[in-house]
Amino acid sequence: MSNIALIIEERAADIGNFMVGRLLPFRQKRSVGPFVFIDHMGPVKMNERENMDILAHPHIGLSTLTFLFEGTIMHRDSIGSEIEIRPGAVNWMTAGKGVVHSERSPGRLRNSPKNLHGLQIWVALPKDKEEMDPDFTHIPAEDIPKWSQNGVDIKLIAGEVSGKKSPVPTYSPLYFLELKSKEARTVSIGDMLYGESALYILEGSVSTEGNTFEPRQILVAKDATLCDFEMAPNSTVYIFGGQPFPEERYIDWNFVSSSKERLREAREDWINQRFPKIPGETGFVPYPDFKRR
Repeated sequence: MSNIALIIEERAADIGNFMVGRLLPFRQKRSVGPFVFIDHMGPVKMNERENMDILAHPHIGLSTLTFLFEGTIMHRDSIGSEIEIRPGAVNWMTAGKGVVHSERSPGRLRNSPKNLHGLQIWVALPKDKEEMDPDFTHIPAEDIPKWSQNGVDIKLIAGEVSGKKSPVPTYSPLYFLELKSKEARTVSIGDMLYGESALYILEGSVSTEGNTFEPRQILVAKDATLCDFEMAPNSTVYIFGGQPFPEERYIDWNFVSSSKERLREAREDWINQRFPKIPGETGFVPYPDFKRR
């Protein structure tokens, strides 16, 4: 019997002046453990007249995880953080009761050709942390735990597995792993995983139980402890998941909460510009009219 419960294909989504591949949420699977949202950005080539410009926008009830494969993004937020995200580093911003941030091509690259490729992820907060004070942590690439296992290079980007722990300050049991293999390898890491689990194929392919799966797909497991598969040469996959929450999480635009009433409050606060401001920025993304209700 197959251990794959669901296959999710990447779907195109417009986030302003930038197209992405939407992976989560999906109508048949709204979340995997505490992971409630995943966008695949790029790969995209921008000329000297094109830039990423995601204006100030709000979040509540979640932590954002930005992980780049190529290119850079300038992150600014209402906490006062201002940092350039580079490939392999982790930007972890916890919105809690409310934060505002913007994401742009850095000033030094705005008049030059540039590439961008990476993942944007939302991790829901446990109910007792949903209204915590916002926080921001940047983890350099060299501080991410790395090891090799049976010829596969593994990074623990966030969370904890098998006694290893990422310095990213997560708030519930979860894991986000990168696996890379230059040669064909058999992978058996079910003993490391727990809760709900899924695998995202970035490049190459994976095979399991006689079936081969290609990039831009998420494979959701029926049982995380039965995570066995074969990686083709030059493959990169990401395995993520963790313990799901007992309460359902609702999403309204950029807001996540266990309470629909709290989503309504956040929506009205943003429409009336009652969220904190990003120092030095005045432009913002308005709440989408088509979603008002």
